Amino acid sequence: MAALPAASVDWRCKYGLWIGLGVLIARTTGALGLTCYCEGHCPNNRQNGTCEGRPGGHCFSAVEEVWDSEAKEYVPEWSFGCLPPEEGGFMQCKGYLVPHMMGKSIMCCNNTALCNKELFPMYKIRPTVPPDPIAIASGAPLIALAGSLSVCLMILLIAVLIMYRRYRRKERGPCLVPSQGTLKDLIDQSSGSGSGLPLLVQRTIAKQLALSQCVGRGRYGEVWLARWRGEKVAVKVFFTLEEASWFRETEIYQTVLMRHDNILGFIAADIKGTGSWTQMLLITDYHERGSLHDYLQTTVLDHPSLLAICLSIASGIAHLHTEIFGTRGKPAIAHRDIKSRNILVKRNGECAIADFGLAVRFISESGEIDIAPNTRVGTRRYMAPEVLEETLNTSSFDSFKMADMYSVGLVLWEVCRRCATGGKVSTAEPYALPYHDAVPSDPDFEDMRLAVSVKKRRPVIPTRWENDSVLLALSKVMTECWHRNPAVRLTALRVKKSISKLHIDNAIKIV
Repeated sequence: MAALPAASVDWRCKYGLWIGLGVLIARTTGALGLTCYCEGHCPNNRQNGTCEGRPGGHCFSAVEEVWDSEAKEYVPEWSFGCLPPEEGGFMQCKGYLVPHMMGKSIMCCNNTALCNKELFPMYKIRPTVPPDPIAIASGAPLIALAGSLSVCLMILLIAVLIMYRRYRRKERGPCLVPSQGTLKDLIDQSSGSGSGLPLLVQRTIAKQLALSQCVGRGRYGEVWLARWRGEKVAVKVFFTLEEASWFRETEIYQTVLMRHDNILGFIAADIKGTGSWTQMLLITDYHERGSLHDYLQTTVLDHPSLLAICLSIASGIAHLHTEIFGTRGKPAIAHRDIKSRNILVKRNGECAIADFGLAVRFISESGEIDIAPNTRVGTRRYMAPEVLEETLNTSSFDSFKMADMYSVGLVLWEVCRRCATGGKVSTAEPYALPYHDAVPSDPDFEDMRLAVSVKKRRPVIPTRWENDSVLLALSKVMTECWHRNPAVRLTALRVKKSISKLHIDNAIKIV
């Protein structure tokens, strides 16, 4: 082989020198791995020497407190070695920041090869006390503490899980309604607030209904007789456009302390539907005698039945109009659509007020009158003069109550016409609506305004009432109720007290 020129030899020597220097620098700085001093942690269990760390690794020097049984004291024991890159974080190279049961410390470096050989970390010296061999060997106290905490935590989690499952079981649909018991039992076992059953129970009841037959139709919708677990209930199905009435009536029925013997018993409400139809349901007690309007057409009353009807109507209205204070109170409520069709006759001969789609509430704390945004208006035939004249003061809640009392006077007149008087041959007027002789069968606002406000007409009091003490007393009550001046009209409580006195006096005479 031919010899290379001197210039080539010189170039190769320089090139090899630079390569060797680069390898040394890379090895020293850790780019190709770091050479560390090792003792106690050498590869292949060597006693001491060196170890080669991976790129990005560290050299370490650690000390740990050990008990010297011969010297009867704690002594430090050092060890040296290499740390892989993934172990050079907080738990290793900064382990001295973490408190330990036994004294120990560690220091790391990676600036030069064998940088850890002269590192001697220290720990805080503690008093020389012989250790408990069992505690050091097994860590029994820590294990016992950890075990106790684990057991307590598991018991707590199990208790929370049981409570959660019970809560979910109560909140779940059909499980909310017990398989046994009547609707009365359900209502009696509810919160006791008088505002009806929990909402999920209501939805469950609504899903379990079996509609039987339509028993009435009106401008708001239809009333159906239905059965729930064999019990008869009334289901009011609202037309799609009457959503505001459904919402308002449901809202009023769920008012706290709304339940009363002379208010229609509310059971449940629900709204169902798909994209093409909506069905709004209101489920209430069913009264087979129907509305007072229908009942009076076929029934002639005596004094006890007359007074039972009149007193129950007054009692229901008085409960509505009265505010009950307290945590579980009730706001004052005005009905705004009192008529014989909205009063139902119960089996015991008393009445229950129904249909609260137009009702207003008075919030005494703020002085606010809660009027629902409902386009429906009341029944024109029963409207008070100030309503027909559009002069009713909507900023005063008493104005709404006095308008109710005007309507109550007209209903009392309807009832009294059907009470028989006389000796051996009893007589009673045929059933008629108020102003039947003054306006058309379906009067408009102008018809009623002309008769009530302009001509100042009122229903005619039959002359036969003058010879009957009960009818005469009731005629004076109704006359004061439909007075033109709202401030002069009797309150519901006053009417209730007056009729109650008549009821007691009549019972004494019968005995």
